[in-house]
Amino acid sequence: HLDTLLRGAEGVDVLTTRGPADIVHLFCPDRATLDAQGAAALDMAYVAAGRYEGFWERRLNIWDIAAGVIILREAGGMVQPSSGRDDLLETGDVLAANEVIFDSFAKVIRG
Repeated sequence: HLDTLLRGAEGVDVLTTRGPADIVHLFCPDRATLDAQGAAALDMAYVAAGRYEGFWERRLNIWDIAAGVIILREAGGMVQPSSGRDDLLETGDVLAANEVIFDSFAKVIRG
């Protein structure tokens, strides 16, 4: 049983050419809810606090994500570049989740 609240970018996901709602449906078709707030650091802090299960977004600025990365990692959450291979602070492509769902969430986001 998984009740998941995800936060994702608006528009089409550049890496997978799927929209956020499509990605959420692939990840958890019966239970997931997509939310969009607008502050990446706050979204990652919400993952750290357990309010969200996961977050992803592309092309963010370093000042939008640096604090969130620290907060999430200190809380035991996982954050990586959404591509899986670049420096997330340089690209601004972020994939973050709690440790329970991170691997399956990353698999869906990365295609």
